[in-house]
Amino acid sequence: MAGIYIHIPFCKKACHYCNFHFSTQTQYIQEFTHALVAEIKLQKNYLNTPIETIYFGGGTPSLLKKPDLEIIVQTINANFNLAPHLEFTIEANPDDINLSIVSDWLNLGVNRLSIGIQSFQTASLAWMNRAHNVEQSHQAIKIAQAAGFKDISADLIYGTPHLSDENLINDLVTLIQYKVNHISCYALTVEEKTALFSMIAKKQIEDIDAKRQARQFEIIVDTLTAAGFEHYEISNFAKPNCKSKHNSNYWNQVPYLGLGPAAHSFNGDQRQWNIANNSLYFQSIKNNVVPFEVEDLSLDQKFNEYIMMALRKSEGFSNHHIKTHFGEKYEAYIMSIIPKYIKNGQLEYTYQGYKLTKEAKFFADGIASDFFWVN
Repeated sequence: MAGIYIHIPFCKKACHYCNFHFSTQTQYIQEFTHALVAEIKLQKNYLNTPIETIYFGGGTPSLLKKPDLEIIVQTINANFNLAPHLEFTIEANPDDINLSIVSDWLNLGVNRLSIGIQSFQTASLAWMNRAHNVEQSHQAIKIAQAAGFKDISADLIYGTPHLSDENLINDLVTLIQYKVNHISCYALTVEEKTALFSMIAKKQIEDIDAKRQARQFEIIVDTLTAAGFEHYEISNFAKPNCKSKHNSNYWNQVPYLGLGPAAHSFNGDQRQWNIANNSLYFQSIKNNVVPFEVEDLSLDQKFNEYIMMALRKSEGFSNHHIKTHFGEKYEAYIMSIIPKYIKNGQLEYTYQGYKLTKEAKFFADGIASDFFWVN
């Protein structure tokens, strides 16, 4: 099985923290749609296996109008073998959601909605420079549920300088009361070339407090697990049988095809990524050339990626998988490092290998880097 990711590189306005590729020049959406349809046809042989997930991300996919979505979906259907019980997700901003567009999505086969709530606090939304307001967030969830969406995920951002623990808990409780079945919680990160990075550098706003973020991460884990959510990946929580299949496949290194400017693809042996420039993407596709770079992955790189992904998951990594896919040398290397993390309470044994303890999950990326094979 495999997945398709489609990057929609447009937004109404720029959030201060965002470093994803996007443009606010939405007048080019139709030109993008034509190019994307052409790329789908050009890349139809990249994955020679049934597609079990489709994910529209961005950017802001909910900016696409019905005719644009229809032709994209029709082209995917015509060029790929879609598996039964397909998971089809679209990301949406609350201010784009109304009964008409939600009904259109359902009729096109979309069966999972990911809503970019980020916060139910007016001050937080203003600080992030989000395009929607609190009331639109509430209405978006209500409309989606009334229209018939059963599988709804909501995003929250925590660790911002002004977000109190109490407000964070209120945000979580609000989502719990709405009975959404999936919640993604992301720690605010300061990325270069963002407005947030510039404002912090100029001391216009307060920098990120790592201790605050760690404390709020613990609040999130405790609150959501107590409400019946499984903490199945560092940033993701799901009610039983409601994990994101698309994202789970990504963490399990299942092949996927990325379409659109800046989209990444993975086939097991190579990673490739499209050019992060809309104009150059359009121009290249007109010449029937997909503008991408490609990297052949060495065994060391594959091992490091496996460790990085595995430690993000609740299952952790498997010694058997390491031995059979990478060899005894890598397994011995892992076993030489493990005792330190067992002793300090950051790793625990599972029936198949080792996983991060609850206390260590906030530090997953740093711990994973210590396990990386470096020649």
